[in-house]
Amino acid sequence: MMIETSTIDAVIGSTAYDNDGDKIGKVGQVYVDPDDGHAVWASVNTGLFGTSESFVPLENATLDGDSLRVPYDKAFVKDAPRIDVDGELSTNDQESLYQYYGMSSGSAGGAGYTGTDTADHTDTDRRDTVGGPGRDTSGPNTDDAMTRSEQQLNVGTQKVQTGKARLRKYVVTEQQNVTVPVQREEVRLEREPITDANIGDAMSGPELSEEEHEVTLTEERVVVNKETVPVERVRLDKDVVTEQQTVTEDVAREEIEIEGDDTTARGTGRDDRI
Repeated sequence: MMIETSTIDAVIGSTAYDNDGDKIGKVGQVYVDPDDGHAVWASVNTGLFGTSESFVPLENATLDGDSLRVPYDKAFVKDAPRIDVDGELSTNDQESLYQYYGMSSGSAGGAGYTGTDTADHTDTDRRDTVGGPGRDTSGPNTDDAMTRSEQQLNVGTQKVQTGKARLRKYVVTEQQNVTVPVQREEVRLEREPITDANIGDAMSGPELSEEEHEVTLTEERVVVNKETVPVERVRLDKDVVTEQQTVTEDVAREEIEIEGDDTTARGTGRDDRI
């Protein structure tokens, strides 16, 4: 639904999303037109840990439950002119914002501030009472105490992908020299003298004749066979390494001090500055 005067309280604290549905941040404050009370601007926490706020127009914005959809890109909203969220927009502040968003300032005038504690007040109450949140001086919108706030760092961790590792197997060819003993037969001529032991064999043949004797020679040849056998298993594993990283960020806090002729704090036992 469109942002009506009656729905301003619901806008405060809602989550803003851009035209693509990406989260921009949480709405902190709503600035209204002092003439008719309609919502003009909203401040959205866009910085790290919500420490920075950007202004975005509520014209053409829609509210669905606790989700505020604005017709702008997230990065474009984050780059809007930086303006202090101090309860009131000056004319120069508004002109800078209108120019950045390509809008016509029209008759918006000086938009007033609608705080986060507006649930029990109507927009007419905000305009008609003396002063307003953040600038009352003993007005009807104040009580007898001030609330002091400070920013606190909420630091966490987020897992992100930094790289990939993979196993790859490839074939390497190398030469191996292996010495193998081989045997072969060679002919050797042996002569025996005639003795009583072999005289019978020597005289058994003819007295004169021609003969041939044949001897078969053998040798060993080298035969090579290759066999593929598994030698080991290799796998990837991950180890978790913990290291310390220091985050440095500015945080703001409010301090309260006493002003006047007599600034002695009685009965507190504390310094005047809190």
